Amino acid sequence: MKFDGILFFPVTPFDAAGRVDEGLAREHVASRLPYGPGGVFAACGTGEYHALTAQEAGAVVRSAVEAVREAGADVSVLGGAGGPLGHALEAARAAEEAGAEGLLVLPPYLVNAPVDGLVRYVEAIAAATDLELVIYHRANARFTPEAVAGLAANPQIVGFKDGVGDVALTQEVVLAVEATGRTDFQFFNGLLTAELSQGAYRGIGVPLYSSAAFAMAPEVALATYRATDEGDETRRRELLDRFYRPLVHLRDAVPGYGVSLVKAGVRLGGLEVGGVRPPLTDPRPEHLAELERILAVGRELAVGVSANDGAVVVS
Repeated sequence: MKFDGILFFPVTPFDAAGRVDEGLAREHVASRLPYGPGGVFAACGTGEYHALTAQEAGAVVRSAVEAVREAGADVSVLGGAGGPLGHALEAARAAEEAGAEGLLVLPPYLVNAPVDGLVRYVEAIAAATDLELVIYHRANARFTPEAVAGLAANPQIVGFKDGVGDVALTQEVVLAVEATGRTDFQFFNGLLTAELSQGAYRGIGVPLYSSAAFAMAPEVALATYRATDEGDETRRRELLDRFYRPLVHLRDAVPGYGVSLVKAGVRLGGLEVGGVRPPLTDPRPEHLAELERILAVGRELAVGVSANDGAVVVS
């Protein structure tokens, strides 16, 4: 797999009865493909992996794969695999059966384990499928540079996503993997609202980042990506100051808003993807109104960026 562009983490739509809506999941992914995502990570963090059965996660991944195939887009689809090891293995196999090209290995359930144990956890998931894996460094899954370099000896493990925010440590990881001779290993900034920190990550050799905003406001996310990629600091800073900073302040108002605000933003855009499952909660009315205002400002700043500007490669 080769990623080039914004990493898209779609939400998981639920119908009125609370079931996964595969049709809406396809529509959600299809509507973002013209903006040129560099990868589609279905049934992962923004997609409420924590609240899905392995079978549901597989259905969500299958919907994303079908949307990509129907569009003829040359973009990889990955699924999530994490939590209790048994569930992680089931989700990994379900993603493979659904046609995914890879997996994002999410943290294990609750336990704080030594690094050797985390390595074994990743290796167990790798052994369960033939899919390529991206390691997610966050929460209770914190890897050392030496551990990542060791895992990089396995060609099935192709990437490292940082969700901790220790830039110095991530720099060490990059250097340690480079010292192994791997030239195809990829590094991702996976912090919440990664646009705010991507300037620093680019400086240490981490060119890729995940964008929750892409799911609800792809034109804003694409405008920011372009400004960053082209070195247009005036435009990038204006987007950060007037869109991303207010969004982060709102996100931090209530735990779990990193997911539920994005899902609400998709609904505000006209796609009825439903609310979030427990234990998350949907935004309060006053927060929903503020989100609508922030999105309007972002779209005003992104004037001129529209669907098909992302140059999706069609096979």
